[in-house]
Amino acid sequence: MTEQYEVIVVGGGAAGLSAGLVLGRARRRTLVVDAGEPRNAPAAHLQGYLTRDGMAPAEFLAAGREEIARYGVELVADRAVDAARDGRDFTVTLAGGRTVRGRALVVATGLRDELPEVPGLAERFGRDVLHCPYCHGWEVRDRPFGVLATDPLGVHQALMVSQWSKDVLFFLHRVAEADLTDLDLRRLAAAGVGVVPGEVAALEVADDRLTGVRLADGTVHPRSVLFTAPRPVPRDDLLVALGAQMRETPFGAYPVIDERGLTSVPGLWAAGNASGFAEQVVNAASRGYRAGAAINGDLLFADLDAAVGV
Repeated sequence: MTEQYEVIVVGGGAAGLSAGLVLGRARRRTLVVDAGEPRNAPAAHLQGYLTRDGMAPAEFLAAGREEIARYGVELVADRAVDAARDGRDFTVTLAGGRTVRGRALVVATGLRDELPEVPGLAERFGRDVLHCPYCHGWEVRDRPFGVLATDPLGVHQALMVSQWSKDVLFFLHRVAEADLTDLDLRRLAAAGVGVVPGEVAALEVADDRLTGVRLADGTVHPRSVLFTAPRPVPRDDLLVALGAQMRETPFGAYPVIDERGLTSVPGLWAAGNASGFAEQVVNAASRGYRAGAAINGDLLFADLDAAVGV
């Protein structure tokens, strides 16, 4: 049996919960489907969100779930495995066997981070292996930093983190020094960032803390923080299945959306990291809010126009 909603939101992170909150307050029958895979789960705290700075991600999500429940928004712990457009509506199939139908569909499924294959790296991600200086830089300020290059764009990350520490080493790993431009090298020198050629073999850890970075030749460079840039992998299966127009970026393929989050498919919306790589929690919540408000307006005027025969 297919259950009917006005709006289905796939993804229960900041973007999805924010969209659900706005839609619930607008008295729309809304379902939020949450697979329970938040991108920031490895982090102990979220930072840079005014009034929520330092809050644990799990606590943030729990508060959001409580808030949407006040307005009758239903949340189900399940995974959306397929979606199809049926006339003007969308039918979404859940892994648990449930089928739901909605007039509008919000995809807020985010992305996952694919880390470089260096022994010990994944186990420390979100602790002393980090990717975003705005998220974690203050907490680790003035410690000895390392930056593990994944491609020549790693120069940008090495330069950025020098704002938080004056002791920074840039490990080229599998990037050739010849791939760096003269401007790259001059900027690194001006920022006081040391360039270390050679492949990184593993991380040195003692007492559950990062203590160094070991190269393939056995050299160990003492470091207590390591930044790296994971490869973002968008969770875009539903968007692709529904035929949304996608755009290629250096960080993966993302849907073409308007300023409100509407994709090229009428009634299909994207928010948070499902719509772009660089959406921090505060930005994702904003995107979800904007999409929720826009959806409510679109549904309202569609009903009014139908009533007056437009």
